[in-house]
Amino acid sequence: MKIKKSIFTGVMASIAAGGLLLSNSAIAQNAWPTKSISLIVPFAAGGPTDSVARLIAVPMGQALGQTVVVENVPGAGGTIASTKVARATPDGYTIYLHHMGMATANALYDKLPYDPLTSFEHIGQVADVPMVLLGKKTLPANNFKELEAYIRANGSKVTMANAGPGAVSQLCGLLFQSRLGVKLTNVPYKGTGPALTDLLGGQVDLLCDQTTQTIPYIKDGSVKAFGTTTLKRLPAIPNVPTLDEQGLKGFEVKVWHGMYAPKGTPKPILDKLNAALKKALNTPDVQKRLADANIDIVPVGKINDKGLKDHLDAEINKWGPIIRKANIPD
Repeated sequence: MKIKKSIFTGVMASIAAGGLLLSNSAIAQNAWPTKSISLIVPFAAGGPTDSVARLIAVPMGQALGQTVVVENVPGAGGTIASTKVARATPDGYTIYLHHMGMATANALYDKLPYDPLTSFEHIGQVADVPMVLLGKKTLPANNFKELEAYIRANGSKVTMANAGPGAVSQLCGLLFQSRLGVKLTNVPYKGTGPALTDLLGGQVDLLCDQTTQTIPYIKDGSVKAFGTTTLKRLPAIPNVPTLDEQGLKGFEVKVWHGMYAPKGTPKPILDKLNAALKKALNTPDVQKRLADANIDIVPVGKINDKGLKDHLDAEINKWGPIIRKANIPD
């Protein structure tokens, strides 16, 4: 009888202890955050992704009642930062903003120490930056139909600049060539800045680049715009048709951004982060500044875990075969 009582007492003590732990955990999650939050960005300060991060960090911090501090962890195409976040303590104090490089890393790098789909909690999509297929001012072609004819007549004599192996400009160019069934001479640069400079100077023929830095050159006629990589025309350049409407059906390339947290971050904390992200993106000042930079906030239905994970999965399946076929670097 004493043994049974002892067992019963032990069981009850364990239940009580477990309940206390659960209670303390729930209290901790309800109190979260109690200190500043680190928002990791996988690129150097000053770039497009860093700019988006710094723009939303302040209103997110205001919504959460704590400072959100942007921390730049550049290197290896974002894989250093991704690894750091995947290995971070899942307590909500480390979050991550990455662009579409999250979807291309598996195909670009061997034996990644993380998996984009399973090593993170997916908080939500954030914003999209459209791209435009550009040509040098002196290119004989004046519209997409003429450009296609020019490319088919000249083949590898046509040069296409990009910002280096794995860059979105390279992927956009490879997708363009794949859809046309042609092979151009790809010219890699150390960033889109020098690539655009050479396009403006007439040293290369074509470039896929983000609207954030090309709209002024399109408007003043310094370059020729042959089509946007969106499914709808862009308000900033309404006279430039989409590549989709000019025959490349479904051609869509956007430098999309998503927010993540380490795997195992408690759902109540993820819910708070998601709510703060939505509130930040709904701030009039943020909306205006993103619009001024030709950056599109994604529909509210995508600012959640399912929206981001589904999009990431689709982008992995889209870019993986293209990257492997091209045998990047090219």
